[in-house]
Amino acid sequence: MLVGLIGSGIGTSLTPALHEREADLLGMRCLYRLLDLDQLDAEPGEVVAAARLAGYDGLNITHPAKTVVLECLDDLSPDAAALGAVNTVVFSGGRATGHNTDLTGFARGFRLGLPDAPLGRVVLVGAGGAGVAVAQALASLGTERLWVVDVDPDRSANVAEGVTKRFGAGRASAVPLSDLEVALADADGLVHATPTGMSGHPGLPVPAECLRPDLWVADIVYRPLETELVRRAHANGCRVLDGGRMAVFQAVDAFRLFTGVEPDAGRMLLHFDELCRRDEERSHAYR
Repeated sequence: MLVGLIGSGIGTSLTPALHEREADLLGMRCLYRLLDLDQLDAEPGEVVAAARLAGYDGLNITHPAKTVVLECLDDLSPDAAALGAVNTVVFSGGRATGHNTDLTGFARGFRLGLPDAPLGRVVLVGAGGAGVAVAQALASLGTERLWVVDVDPDRSANVAEGVTKRFGAGRASAVPLSDLEVALADADGLVHATPTGMSGHPGLPVPAECLRPDLWVADIVYRPLETELVRRAHANGCRVLDGGRMAVFQAVDAFRLFTGVEPDAGRMLLHFDELCRRDEERSHAYR
């Protein structure tokens, strides 16, 4: 099996190791390649086309290409079509089909990590490719009122509209960035779905003073696992879900799509934890 990951600044991704080790343990052979847009100096569509010609079995897609690659595909799964974003592409029978395992990955991770979190009012920061999936996942989990915030008001409006079309009027609305603090003051939870906090995008996506103890916080960033948001939220007494579970469970679903074989999700979670510990040890060694 030959698969790859398309995105920008993906050199530290743990996804290749997750897929390759699980394949080995299942008696399969997986070669997982990083196709970094920054290094290739190419457009996402060009990389998808090249991978298809090169005989790849599939691709994972990450920031900033989750919506851009839609025009390169022949078919979309129902979830991907509803979201207008893909994070997994399967090449089969001469066709390229887009899927979205971010939705299922976030939902499964949330149910395990914050099983009894109140979902009356939730603020979602980020309406890009990942934010679209997270918004629909939150609605499927039972969020009664979702407030979507993004630097681009058109994107946040589109995400909110997508939720209301699928789950009913009143379930979501766009909130201007200027009203973020007001929304957080009345929210049960916060989900962060932008690149802020990643290795190449340090910082905090919301004011630290908004992270009050009765607010639960979920971050989808997993490199590093302890982002500034996760660290500050822990320090302020919030219940916190880091991006690790979503990363693993979206990989579990993508592995199944690539291979037709059900991977061991528990084993992949343990392997992910092991990889994160090694990363932390290395970072301490070089300080």
